[in-house]
Amino acid sequence: MKDIISNDSLYKLDPYKKLTEEQEKLKEHIFKFCYNHLKDEHAIFLINGAAGTGKSLLLSSIFNNLQNISRSDSSNALYDTNNYLLVNHPEMLKLYKEIAGKAPNLLKKNFERPTTFINRMAKNNTRADIVLIDEAHLLLTKKDPYNHFNQDNQLEEIIKHSHIVILVFDENQVLKFKSYWKNEKIHSFLKTIPSEFYRLTNQIRVQADENIYEWIDAFSKGILKPLPTKQIFDFRIFDNANEMYKLIKNQNSKYGLCRMLATYDFPYKLDGKDYYVTTDTFKLRWDRNKPHDQKPWAERPDTINEVGSVYTIQGFDLNYSGIILGPSVSYNFEKDKIVINPDKYEDSAAYMGSSKIDYPTEAKCKIILNSINVLMTRARKGMYIHAADINLRKKLLSLIKSAVTNIT
Repeated sequence: MKDIISNDSLYKLDPYKKLTEEQEKLKEHIFKFCYNHLKDEHAIFLINGAAGTGKSLLLSSIFNNLQNISRSDSSNALYDTNNYLLVNHPEMLKLYKEIAGKAPNLLKKNFERPTTFINRMAKNNTRADIVLIDEAHLLLTKKDPYNHFNQDNQLEEIIKHSHIVILVFDENQVLKFKSYWKNEKIHSFLKTIPSEFYRLTNQIRVQADENIYEWIDAFSKGILKPLPTKQIFDFRIFDNANEMYKLIKNQNSKYGLCRMLATYDFPYKLDGKDYYVTTDTFKLRWDRNKPHDQKPWAERPDTINEVGSVYTIQGFDLNYSGIILGPSVSYNFEKDKIVINPDKYEDSAAYMGSSKIDYPTEAKCKIILNSINVLMTRARKGMYIHAADINLRKKLLSLIKSAVTNIT
């Protein structure tokens, strides 16, 4: 069947898009898991994998097939099951609901935020049959009355109100302490009820050689490796952020889905005013909050004139990204290593609850490095970087001299 969605942003989650061999085999196995455990009290299937390994696409394909069976195949054991796909990310939810309008058996009401699902199920004392959770690393791990979640852990509540839970999780994409997980914590859920685990490994977003993946992975762990010297991926370091922005705009005019991004190191408030990302002579406003706009940020043409945050872009694909690493990311020449400065990170909401965990400073650094990992794994064709911190900028620029090709 042909892809039903032509828009580049929607194409990422097109439920009719051809899966890789790894994804297809896993999809078949998950359906067997559902058939085997549909009558159990509870069961969990956990899909792990780094950013760009196709977790969301796999869920979209599974949910579309599941809903087709539920609504049309009366001979199937999954017929007339009550199923939902949850995601705790408003921009991703917009994308899923837009897809729901284009596929015959996908209804918008079956795509929800976790809190909405939990509160409705608790109020009606009901239970879903199969629940899929995208971006499960965004689930809340503590109470959040401001967002109407008054229980202790969203995953526990979702399990309580479901027979089967299928979730995708990446601990390296946790961005706030109220969603802070450790691998051993989430795996503890797998020990108490019937469960299975699978890790996706094939990178399908970033179209690059292995050395690019290794460089990004190392940086997101606080390690600065030499710049790759052989690459099909357009990877560049910029001394001047204005020049980087100029190139992003040119690439966007050619390919679309090219955007500026930045670490959350520049002030921003949800008060209706414009706030700006600034470094040297560069100044461009942060993304404007438009919760009622049906199109996600990455898909709106006007956002080429904005800088996206990690919260805006998480879960989305771009063709080219221009990334500004803010003042919280520095470099110590004496120790020859990347230095993370949590006090310079402007996302104060990310730190709420940090006093209640062990080693809060290390955990804050991990949150910042996770955000960098998310930013650096958005682009398919090319990534450009500018460091606001002068020491990091000097170090990155010095690496250019040792690179052989394709770095300018």
